[in-house]
Amino acid sequence: MSNTVHFQARGRTVVGCTLLVIALGASVTACSGDADNPLSATPYDAAGQISFNGPTEAGKKADPDKPLEVVAEGVDGRITDVTAVDATGRYVAGELAADGARWYSTSPLAANARYTVRVSTENGDGAPGRKVLTFETGRPSAKKTLNVAFGPAAGSYGVGQPITAELSQPVRDRAQRAVVERALKVNSTPAVEGAWYWVDDKKLHYRPREYWPAHATIQVSSALDGIKVGDRMWGGTAEPLKITTDDRVVAVTDATAHTLTVYRDGQEVRRIPVTTGKPGFETRNGVKVVLGKEPFVRMRSSTVGIAEGSSESYDLPVYFATRVTWSGEYVHAAPWSVGSQGAANVSHGCVGMSDANAKWFFGEVQVGDLVEVVNSGGKTMEYFGNGFGDWNLDWAKWRTGSALTGGTADAPTTQEAARLRPAAV
Repeated sequence: MSNTVHFQARGRTVVGCTLLVIALGASVTACSGDADNPLSATPYDAAGQISFNGPTEAGKKADPDKPLEVVAEGVDGRITDVTAVDATGRYVAGELAADGARWYSTSPLAANARYTVRVSTENGDGAPGRKVLTFETGRPSAKKTLNVAFGPAAGSYGVGQPITAELSQPVRDRAQRAVVERALKVNSTPAVEGAWYWVDDKKLHYRPREYWPAHATIQVSSALDGIKVGDRMWGGTAEPLKITTDDRVVAVTDATAHTLTVYRDGQEVRRIPVTTGKPGFETRNGVKVVLGKEPFVRMRSSTVGIAEGSSESYDLPVYFATRVTWSGEYVHAAPWSVGSQGAANVSHGCVGMSDANAKWFFGEVQVGDLVEVVNSGGKTMEYFGNGFGDWNLDWAKWRTGSALTGGTADAPTTQEAARLRPAAV
């Protein structure tokens, strides 16, 4: 910012007591009365005790690329507090030196905004001073705008549905990620503890510590518009999002027991005999989130890397297919394996059941509901990229993906076997 203004220091005021010594004794007239107490005085105008690097001329606007700075002038006073807030109520974070000599902003200013800065000081005798400063910021000179698109679409979901944020520009620097993350607001009723996780440079996921509460309302918004994110990059627009959750529905598939048990709000609803992935095609262990429901799917082995004409190839019409991975893992009707359901694992990775049970399951679940697989010989569900495996990260590791809560923002490179039990519903 330009047009730095310097002010002269306020002088120290000395208040003394008069000592009168008399030959026959000593008498002291003591200081008394609130009128002589510097702390009881009305705060004086501290303009002469500070300098501020904002514009002072009418019509001049501050450069939002530059930080604010307030400095105590002279040796007889110090700054005790500074608050800076824009017209929408957004505060500017800052740091005050231990000796009160300087305050400077540590978070970016918004462009095209009006700010009020309130400075508190004290002089050498402890008397309080006050100064209120106002200024406006100009338009950003950046060439890149960082817009945000939230997901999923507005509507009702199961309690496992993560919130997603897609950025229009990559953000790699950790400090810049922190600016973005602070501006992305998620409010749930009932309230829950949650955090963002940087999946990559342009995508974040948000989830609570535990599954969302049933029948919750979740509102997502961004305060990034006009905020400087980094060199030549400024925050842009984002449409707010509102979703709700329905009942807590969890389907636990035990690959060893060959059963799928559906729980609704903690109560067992139905136990279904199933078949899961056979050796070499084991179903993934872990927590998966329902991605969609497809009444009919034509499943071809060639789409998952099995050569046509080989002993493992297939081309089948499949009904009542509930998708849980993008790579083609479903819970679906498998009338050809009814004889093995409840007794053996013979599928190529999907969870198969009878037509009647698949139709019932298809009608019971919705997008965002949870399918947990335990006791399979398969690998753990991928955390990201093949659906929503977010819940397979424990809370401590999830928090490492946040630019605000510490740790690395990179996804872990190893996956632990899921320690899930049917009772965890």
